[in-house]
Amino acid sequence: MSTVAVERVVVTPAGRSRRFRADIEGLRAIAVGLVLVYHAGVRQLPGGFVGVDVFFVISGYLITGLLVREVESTGRLSMAAFYARRAKRLLPATALVLVVASLVTWLWLPQTQRAVLGGDIVAAAFYVVNWRLADRSVDYLAEGVVPSPVQHFWSLAVEEQFYVLWPLVILLVLVVARRYRRSLRGALAVGISAIGVPSLVWSIWKTDHDPAPAFFVTTTRLWELAIGGAVALGATHWQRLPALAARALVWAGLGALAGAALLIDGGTAAWPGSLALVPVLATAAVIVGGSAAARPGARLLGAPPLVWIGGLSYSLYLWHWPVLIAAEAWWGPLGARAGLLVVAACVVPAWLCHELVESPVRRSTWVAARARRGLAIGAVCTLVGAAAGGLVVLPSLGADPAPAPGEVLGAHVLEGGPDWFVDDPVSITPSPDKATADVPQIYADHCQVGAGMTEARVCEYGDPAGTWTMALVGDSKAAQWQPALDTVAKREHVRLITYIKGSCAFSDGALLLPQGQAFPDCSTWNANVLRSVLAAKPAVVVTTQRENRALVDPDDPTSPYESQAMVDALASRWQTLEDAGIGVVALAGNPGPPGVLYECVAEHRHDVSQCSFPRKAPTATVQKKAAKLVEGAHVVDLNDVICPDGTCPAVMGNVLTYRSTSHLTKTFVESMTDVLAQRLDPLLPSS
Repeated sequence: MSTVAVERVVVTPAGRSRRFRADIEGLRAIAVGLVLVYHAGVRQLPGGFVGVDVFFVISGYLITGLLVREVESTGRLSMAAFYARRAKRLLPATALVLVVASLVTWLWLPQTQRAVLGGDIVAAAFYVVNWRLADRSVDYLAEGVVPSPVQHFWSLAVEEQFYVLWPLVILLVLVVARRYRRSLRGALAVGISAIGVPSLVWSIWKTDHDPAPAFFVTTTRLWELAIGGAVALGATHWQRLPALAARALVWAGLGALAGAALLIDGGTAAWPGSLALVPVLATAAVIVGGSAAARPGARLLGAPPLVWIGGLSYSLYLWHWPVLIAAEAWWGPLGARAGLLVVAACVVPAWLCHELVESPVRRSTWVAARARRGLAIGAVCTLVGAAAGGLVVLPSLGADPAPAPGEVLGAHVLEGGPDWFVDDPVSITPSPDKATADVPQIYADHCQVGAGMTEARVCEYGDPAGTWTMALVGDSKAAQWQPALDTVAKREHVRLITYIKGSCAFSDGALLLPQGQAFPDCSTWNANVLRSVLAAKPAVVVTTQRENRALVDPDDPTSPYESQAMVDALASRWQTLEDAGIGVVALAGNPGPPGVLYECVAEHRHDVSQCSFPRKAPTATVQKKAAKLVEGAHVVDLNDVICPDGTCPAVMGNVLTYRSTSHLTKTFVESMTDVLAQRLDPLLPSS
């Protein structure tokens, strides 16, 4: 998005058109408008995120043109001057917004997430936050993280990384072109192709095979900036376009952009991939047509209101997201109407930032006189933004108080009766701000397959030389029991193997994703795992799941989604296992809190009883019904331990019980190992 902050230089032959400069501003305004309306939650514009792709093309076009003009007019390329111009135009406003984002995080966002969000702000200050968000997008354990107040900085990071790379490429190409007496533009065309073509191929492949991080990473986006660079290199050719052809390109490009914004569904379309060619080529067409000497352009683009908004587009983009996040934290979820009002109100801080921060630094003759002054300003602004994020993180870095020696922990507290429950525990393990990290070893071992993956990945725990084998199969709710089962298996000299896929129950039925979308890779994973389990021939399969419903018609994702269908799906799978001589033990699904429990505990640290909730476990009911249909199948229910007397405490003893939605903390599960062993023992083969 930082394309709006580069010099107002458009690469056309001498005598470039003022009208064309206005067209570029209008195109910027359309791009930022698409993004803002999309983020405001207007459902009628499901593809508004393509505005980012428009900015990538414009950025590649302007930066390439700026650098080529410098080389062609001076015969050299000043790297220091280039980076100084970038720094003084981009970083002062960025630093201010990062400070505001830090205040929003500290004042209104969950305190348990300050470490994560503060880290985002630090990463945004150094323009690498896109890689951090890419990692988080495939981290199943990050499901409870609220939207980052600097999430929109991912596109700025992509562009800044391009700004670091591209001048170096041009410098290298310049050296090669001079050595071999080649034209600069021809050599650069080869350089652009060498970057853009592999990036496009990688983008298509990555989007198809690993879509979540593909959205954020730089390598899947470079081709979009390269397209803009290619348009800049051909500027002398576009000048010669006939007026009719140029006009057709402009209007066809604008029409394609409108169609992409209206028809592409951001909730289902994998992005960027090949589909991103639509807005990218549409933007290129508008620029090519608009740069023709005949000046056929679209009067729409040069309209004064659009030109004015285009001039503010960088500031508008910077401010709109943290303001939206603050508004939602204050008022709760915003509807489309309220969202539009909020983004419209962002014009005020954007204009103030543009007039009082951006423009004074940009126009300063003192700063412009020496490149090192611009670089120094950039360094200071970067450190200010990073320091603001660091101050958010700092309080969470202190060590948690360790439990006192001999202090009763977790489920062991039940041995002392109800008097052992305290509302204000001396310490809590794990502390609420580290709850999401208190997870089974299975995650560090990458033993849970993610979205789109169907392999029957096997991991081994317990005693590798055990006298018999136990298999733990299911979704993340099954994975939570791995620490206790691992200990039991080691005690009993049993080999434990695991098959885990997020949100996917081990059953014969078809499931939907938590968002209600079709989940075909779950069915494929189930088939692959069933074959692997039957081949491995464990003595017993231990399973559980989060979902308590399945599709009535497995072939129709629009069919009813019912509990009885899940009962039948589980019974069918368990019967297959029993027929193969493999015992089945289902661990009853545990209740889930009505909200994010660790955040409640953080807010009520000295009265944790306010975070307790009544026991209700619909999954357990489904499992018990299925077990009645399959002779030999058993259900082990630990909900009387998790929720004694029908109430589920947020803290038992000094142990936090839940880490994410309805998932139990590793520490709490480990505290239930002895109880689990006692209840499993009668159902397992004798050693």
